[in-house]
Amino acid sequence: MSITIRPYQEGDAHDIAALYNRHRDNPNPVAGGITGDELERELAERDTGTFLVAVDGGRVVGTFGLFHNTGRRSARAGELIADMFFVAPAYRNGVITGRLFTEAVEWMVQSGCLVLRLTVNPANSVAFKLYRRVGCVSVGRTVPGEDGNVELHNYIPLVLRSVFADLGPEVRSALGGLNSFGTVTEARDDELRSDVRLVDGVRTVDYHLALGEFRITASVDVDRGVVREAEVTGPDGTARALRLTEPPYHVRAPRRPEPHRFGSAGLVCEVDGDDGTLSVLAEGHHGPLFVSTWPSCRADRPAGWREGEPRDLDVVAVENGVRVTERCGEDEVVGTVTLTEGTLRQDFAFTSRPGRIFQTVGLRQGTFVHPDGECHPIGLGLGVRDASEAVAASQVVPAGTELAWRGASWGIGLPVREPVRLIHSALLERGLAAGPDGVARLRTDFRPADARTDPGTGARTDAGTEPGTEAGTEAVRPGRTAPKPGAVRRLELTASAAGVTSWKEGTTKVLRSPYPRTRAFGYNPRWSAGMWVTAENSRFGRASGLGWGVAQAAWEEKHPLGLFAPRERIGWELTAPEDTAEPVRADIQAPDSEEEIVLWLTPNTARETTVLLDSAGTRWELGSAGFRQIWATAATVRLADGSWLDCRPADGACAQAELVLRTTPSGLLIGCVSPARRPSAWQLAVHSEPARS
Repeated sequence: MSITIRPYQEGDAHDIAALYNRHRDNPNPVAGGITGDELERELAERDTGTFLVAVDGGRVVGTFGLFHNTGRRSARAGELIADMFFVAPAYRNGVITGRLFTEAVEWMVQSGCLVLRLTVNPANSVAFKLYRRVGCVSVGRTVPGEDGNVELHNYIPLVLRSVFADLGPEVRSALGGLNSFGTVTEARDDELRSDVRLVDGVRTVDYHLALGEFRITASVDVDRGVVREAEVTGPDGTARALRLTEPPYHVRAPRRPEPHRFGSAGLVCEVDGDDGTLSVLAEGHHGPLFVSTWPSCRADRPAGWREGEPRDLDVVAVENGVRVTERCGEDEVVGTVTLTEGTLRQDFAFTSRPGRIFQTVGLRQGTFVHPDGECHPIGLGLGVRDASEAVAASQVVPAGTELAWRGASWGIGLPVREPVRLIHSALLERGLAAGPDGVARLRTDFRPADARTDPGTGARTDAGTEPGTEAGTEAVRPGRTAPKPGAVRRLELTASAAGVTSWKEGTTKVLRSPYPRTRAFGYNPRWSAGMWVTAENSRFGRASGLGWGVAQAAWEEKHPLGLFAPRERIGWELTAPEDTAEPVRADIQAPDSEEEIVLWLTPNTARETTVLLDSAGTRWELGSAGFRQIWATAATVRLADGSWLDCRPADGACAQAELVLRTTPSGLLIGCVSPARRPSAWQLAVHSEPARS
């Protein structure tokens, strides 16, 4: 077996697409697979630095890409984002993985981009351990967000470039013989924890590198992207400080100014003065109703929908809005944003082609009206396949059509006049096509929901039904059935597992739990209980979204059905009446939490099951294989023995309490989500069958 590592060549795209489509664990999955043409377009749209291909006898067996943006995120100066790192399973125990990584980093050093960013599923222990072994550190969130990944950084290229000029010939010789970073950096543990150390108010990470008989220690300022200090130690133990070379770029630090605000008709617009992101907030809606990124005057540096780099923007007030200007040398983009009578207008004038815009619909519950007229619940994998891992695989929306989203309180309408692609049912990519006057005009309409009108367009509609639903009817509630003769309710709450390890209603097993073992579930590497509580990032947070229930608190038992985490001051307890016809109630108190509080459940369902849910007042019946994520006011899921588990906020719960349902290869995951600093209560009941009326 002779492996060749080489740069991507024209004609590789179809072989790479075939490699990804053969393996479900590929790094950029798209339902139904990705074509070679789509992959080729994806590499172009990401402004690829380099894309390495591992070939065995003419067959592509591995890839590693370095990009300036991924759609989700945009790299800062001096950074590159690693993605599409994949090796065919038959080759994973060899040297190919290390060779791809090392050659990619060598290319970085030569190019002058010195900081490597990547994301990894922490439940993929093999990949996570590999990245830690080659010097990747955690400087941000240490738990997975909605996308399921944590982000790691590698500063070894920055360290080596910064000290190289002051290294002696023997150290340089040892550096020249380097063939794998796995033998260089000091081993780091595999825990999901931050590697940042605060020194004189500066966030730093430390590196200890071995180059032959020499040792280099360095401290990196992670916010400025520079090495603060470094020294080399020789074989005799003598250490000397190294003279540092500044990197060939300057990292623009965020200024975090107050956003520019203006409003109309119950709506408020906020424009971020750092990266130009526009958010529309609405009365009665938890979180932004709509988010739109700034295009950038450099077409190859657009903001991602998760993150945009700070920019030098000039923002001035105009009637009903603001005018935003960005200049890049001779190029300029001017965006005028106004909001009048529920209509948002974004008009852009530019001297050269700007970057693309990503827009996120913030309605978590409700109905999405597809351009073909079909109605679907808002969610991932519903109506539109989820192409968020590879934007080029998104669906093109024909010009002249309308897109609409209908929520409980608000509706959004978007007339398509310019290039639009649906990445999933609540995420769009919009291009800027200049009209005859040289201005690109985008329009989005916001209307309070009204049963007599389409809240997206304002057009009158007739009451009717949607597939699997009866529009406007009362939410699904399971029938209250008498318990089986002799049925006994048994719950076991275990502090060491952080939650409920067993729940049975007579012979019905309600929850799944691996206790006393720990396993991976979805993107959670430490699943133990079948019901547990965590504090998570906001469900609408742009940078991450809601996490996956990675338990981090240390819990103590306060009584047989109650737990308390002293450090976080979070407590929760169950009320479980002996009468199994009565629901179990979960009450949670977290008065000091800055984050949202989630009660998680892993119900004992078959691999594929039926879900009945209420989304913004509309009933839906879905197969769990037909979606990846969906939000609801209440949900009923079919358990493995044919019983039904009903989950909903208890009486008196806050209006912002919602459920999220996620389907994973591990099974169905339910999160009962409440906002920060609000007491939450949930009602959980098992019944023989759900009511249909």
